[in-house]
Amino acid sequence: MLKFIVRRALWTIPVVLLVVFMTFVMMRQIKGNPFQVTERAVPVSIQRNLDRKYHLNKPWYTQYLYYVKGVFTADLGPSLVQRNQGVNDIIKEHFPVSLKLGGLAMLWAVVFGIPLGIIAALKQNSVFDYAVMTVVNSGYAIPNFLIATLLIYFFALKWRAYTPFPTNGWGGPSSWVLPAIALGHAPMTFFARIVRGSMLETLQQDYIRTAKAKGLRWRRVVGLHVLRNSLIPAVTAAAPLLGFLITGSFIVETIFGIPGIGKYFVTSVTGRDYSVTMGITIMLSLIIIVANLVVDILYGYLDPRTRDVRT
Repeated sequence: MLKFIVRRALWTIPVVLLVVFMTFVMMRQIKGNPFQVTERAVPVSIQRNLDRKYHLNKPWYTQYLYYVKGVFTADLGPSLVQRNQGVNDIIKEHFPVSLKLGGLAMLWAVVFGIPLGIIAALKQNSVFDYAVMTVVNSGYAIPNFLIATLLIYFFALKWRAYTPFPTNGWGGPSSWVLPAIALGHAPMTFFARIVRGSMLETLQQDYIRTAKAKGLRWRRVVGLHVLRNSLIPAVTAAAPLLGFLITGSFIVETIFGIPGIGKYFVTSVTGRDYSVTMGITIMLSLIIIVANLVVDILYGYLDPRTRDVRT
């Protein structure tokens, strides 16, 4: 297992370089530069000085090497649009907020989605199963901005006198509840669907029938054989979902007035702020890489047969 972890950690280096390169190339496909999107035209002399300062007058491969050097020295450079603010400062100030919001949303999705899928599968074709699948299928189709709007409507207007949950800002734990629910609602329904389907498939396997025929207790069969194998698809989907929740929370952050990184991720693309875009992309790629590493380690626990293959 240790060799596997070290090997995966070393593989993160070329993966990050590839992510940076692809982001760098795609950003360069947008014509112009960050200093040509302002309302006031920049004089030619000032434009030349800015290009020289930020290496924009050099070939693209030279700019890429400058940026890679900054990545490995933990210096992501200054923001080309927001004056007197570096990329490290933006990430340090706003990324923890989005990370916490995404983590809480994932916690909500896992804690409620997986048990709903398990119980619905064990009670297949029952009233509970039909009720859960109706809520899950309808809830999966509802966008998070509508969920957020409905939560604000009920908790800020209808039930304001009875609920302690603020609908704006990012303060204490009470202000984390509604944004986490709004952001984690779709992943919660996704986990419920995928776990239910996986469990129904596992329950039909021959080794489950054999375990039941041997007289094993049903709880032991479900906990030891059915549940462990059924959770593998959910664990596989968790890594990319976590990355999506962290950087895809722009709408929820805007609705609830949360000072997260989502706003900067969007404005950096529209404003051609190359350094901010690539800095946030690198953070996202590292999170997904680490999450995939955790998933692979969990595979070894859920399915011991994979341990020998990976090591």
